[in-house]
Amino acid sequence: MRRIATLIAGLLLSTGAFALSLSDLSQGDASNALKDALSQGTKVAVQQLGQPGGFSNDPDLRIELPGNIGKASRMLKMMGMGAQVEELETGMNKAAEAAVPQAQALLLEAVKKMTVADAKAILAGGNDSATQYLNKTSRDEIRTKFMPIIKQATDKVGVAQQYNALAGKASGLGAIDPKYGTVEGYVAEQTLDGLFAVIAEQEAAIRQNPTQAATSVAKKVFGVLMGN
Repeated sequence: MRRIATLIAGLLLSTGAFALSLSDLSQGDASNALKDALSQGTKVAVQQLGQPGGFSNDPDLRIELPGNIGKASRMLKMMGMGAQVEELETGMNKAAEAAVPQAQALLLEAVKKMTVADAKAILAGGNDSATQYLNKTSRDEIRTKFMPIIKQATDKVGVAQQYNALAGKASGLGAIDPKYGTVEGYVAEQTLDGLFAVIAEQEAAIRQNPTQAATSVAKKVFGVLMGN
């Protein structure tokens, strides 16, 4: 895929010395194709993760207790306290699923703000470079949006008190990252990681198989780049 990214970058940056099969692609087409692909990937990711089980039923994205707290939870399960641990982790995953839909409008707005210069940099990058652009430009704003939603959801099942009691001590001892020192902080970061991971999967799928693109311009641009 790095070869493909190089071809796209050459299309945007060159003065005309590129293959005839690419000559009908304008900067506008390339930029619009990226925006379409990212908008499509964002909507799919939000729909997938924002439903019941979106996180908890996916073994790669399920949110579990971090670091030494996670190790302690396994010991608690062995000591017959598995129900409490399950309640804690179930609450965290439900909080993530409740928060995700709030990200869609912010992500789509970030896509709209993408400039031709942004597109050039993205297209010269790797297979998930467009997703990384979204991560860089919108993560902080989305986190701010997530935090009160996650806190409200976790407080309902008493998760915050349980987690914070453990995480506060673990963070003070250097056992976990300080940003995981509260349940809402930890769940927000895990939710963001999962969201951008799914968007990256969607981006890669469209790059590799342009027929999966939802719009004609995206199919055209990625199809030409794949030699179709």
